[in-house]
Amino acid sequence: MNAAPFFLGYAAAVGGLAPRLVLRSSWPQRSPLLAVAVWFALAASFSLCVSLAALHLATPGAHLHGVLYSCRVAVGLETPSSGGLLPALGGAVALVVVVGHLTAFALHAGRAYAARARHRDVLDKVGRASACSRATVLEHAEPAAYCLPGRDPRIVVSSGAVGLLSADELSAVVEHERAHIHGRHHLVLAAAAAFARVFPRLPLARHLQEQVPLLLEMAADDRVLRRCSRSALAAAMFTLASGEAPRGALAAGGQTALVRLKRVLAPAHDAHPVVRWAVGTGALATFVLPLLLTCHAGLG
Repeated sequence: MNAAPFFLGYAAAVGGLAPRLVLRSSWPQRSPLLAVAVWFALAASFSLCVSLAALHLATPGAHLHGVLYSCRVAVGLETPSSGGLLPALGGAVALVVVVGHLTAFALHAGRAYAARARHRDVLDKVGRASACSRATVLEHAEPAAYCLPGRDPRIVVSSGAVGLLSADELSAVVEHERAHIHGRHHLVLAAAAAFARVFPRLPLARHLQEQVPLLLEMAADDRVLRRCSRSALAAAMFTLASGEAPRGALAAGGQTALVRLKRVLAPAHDAHPVVRWAVGTGALATFVLPLLLTCHAGLG
């Protein structure tokens, strides 16, 4: 039997049903980095299933020889059991999915890089270095803080924030932005944006693009709490709640601040190791299962 129906059904479950299960769970906010990994595992699994389904649908002989046979047919190394343009079309669809992701990632990352470079030029002209806060201070009355990740990273704090925050609170803000820089969160956001660009109306893509930024902010908060007190972080988040960041930057405030503030003030225990193990194993299985079926088909 051709495996295309399985891959299509699997993709439908991963793209539509799985996000609902994750959103209804309580563990993501307790283990935000694990949750980010789960979202991307689902995204990778969906893309893989779409590509495999296209190869199998376009190659009638795939059920006899597996997906490797389909790939050889698509590139002209194998003679298909039935002629026509379908084998080449299947290969083209799979190639478009891969190239689409890479192109969308490159475009998003490139535009963000250019925006950060322009903003660095502005900071070089109007900003001033602050030795005590290890950041660049920008004259602006509104309290705000953000970072410019990538090459030549910068942490930027407005003069309004410096005037309102205590030394401990300012230290928490700087540590939060440093967590974004060290974690290379801008690349993770670019990957989420690329998946959403390739599959714009897919529920998984929409929720991925919504949840990943929030989870990365929570992960940065968790890193801050290793060195700073909850009260200092919470006070800083409250002060910076209305602050925004320029394009390509990651802000300590913004629309997610209130959700994160509640999480910091009412901390929950970390997810149980058994829960983390089960979630991690399940996320890995969503990606490995299609590969196992493909290998089985190739051996059949």
